Amino acid sequence: MKLKLKYIPLLLLPLSLSLKAQEVKAELNKEVRTQEKISYILDYPQNAKGNVPLIVFLHGSGERGNDLEKVKMHSPFTYKNLIKEPVAILAPQCPENKWWDTLTVYNLIKEIQAKYKIDASRIYLTGLSMGGWGTLKLAMEHPEMFAAVVSVCAPTDRVMYANIHQYKNLNMKIFHGGMDDVVLPENALNFYQALHPVNPTAELTIFPNDNHNSWDSTYSDPQLYDWMLSKRKDK
Repeated sequence: MKLKLKYIPLLLLPLSLSLKAQEVKAELNKEVRTQEKISYILDYPQNAKGNVPLIVFLHGSGERGNDLEKVKMHSPFTYKNLIKEPVAILAPQCPENKWWDTLTVYNLIKEIQAKYKIDASRIYLTGLSMGGWGTLKLAMEHPEMFAAVVSVCAPTDRVMYANIHQYKNLNMKIFHGGMDDVVLPENALNFYQALHPVNPTAELTIFPNDNHNSWDSTYSDPQLYDWMLSKRKDK
């Protein structure tokens, strides 16, 4: 019996070699629905006449969670008095232990546009640290939406470099602290070097004495808002 068992695989070998794989060519065409949920604060000017500009702000990792008051920290909310015209400021909150889901943020902006009087040619995007990464990612995915983009102490990734041409028509400013030991300034320097050939108008500012907190130096400058609000997206 043992001898016969040893030779069974050899007897089956010619049969197995004669079998052919089946090649299937097909297409998956299925609608997949997901539920999106995100909390936000919208500061909308009272008694605004006509459509108003919209500044979208994405916070950093320290403001994640379910306390909406946190999203106003380290943000344009702190410096609203520097903005010379009525604007709406939208600040969503990223869930705890998550990174920005830019598709959800995009859909939120579209929802705000549908519900409020927003000037579609004057939507501005900015964010710091993790929110700076979200800013660059969302701008890459939907450059047609934003009149100006401002990233602050932002991490970068390979996908952004691979799609660097997506930024070619955007009005962009990049800010970083020269002493940043959380997100190294090389993130901004290397990204700017890749960006400049396709978008020569993009600007990089390094604050030499700032560590990771380069957002105060950025958002406390009234010229930033003047520049931002002067930009319009061609329809």
